[in-house]
Amino acid sequence: MTDVTVERIDTLKTGDLHDLCDAADDAVKAGGGFGWVAPPAREIMERYWKGVLVVPERILFVGRLDGVIAGSAQLVKPARNNEAQAHAATLTTSFVAPWARCHGLARRLTVAVEEEARASGFRVLNLDVRETQRRQPSRCTRIWASAVGARIPSMRWWTAKGWPDISM
Repeated sequence: MTDVTVERIDTLKTGDLHDLCDAADDAVKAGGGFGWVAPPAREIMERYWKGVLVVPERILFVGRLDGVIAGSAQLVKPARNNEAQAHAATLTTSFVAPWARCHGLARRLTVAVEEEARASGFRVLNLDVRETQRRQPSRCTRIWASAVGARIPSMRWWTAKGWPDISM
């Protein structure tokens, strides 16, 4: 039986950093890059993940398959001086490596971020999906709806591209 877990992490051990970089690299190559269209050099990716952990507004969640990091998601809180958006956080950098898909990691990562957002008092959780990820909007909607057992209460559409920015 496959062991599937999700956890919030504040530090990355060397092995975890390598697993996270490997999983992210595989996801970027499969078209699921969160800002990257091609995998960056390994040093750049390592610096990125280390940097995530030192930004107070970012909370990193990782999904593990049999103990190996296979995906991640981040909860990004608004800057403290952004009073107008103090009610809204963002789910970003969500991915699962292709070799780890179909085990429920995406749903579990989404639930973990959503629960953290609620516990932190946020009323809106924005989800950004890149235009080139054409299947992602409907997939993300299904994952969120199955994760929280509800329908999407509202959707705002990008007028230029027609892809949704899902507000929950």
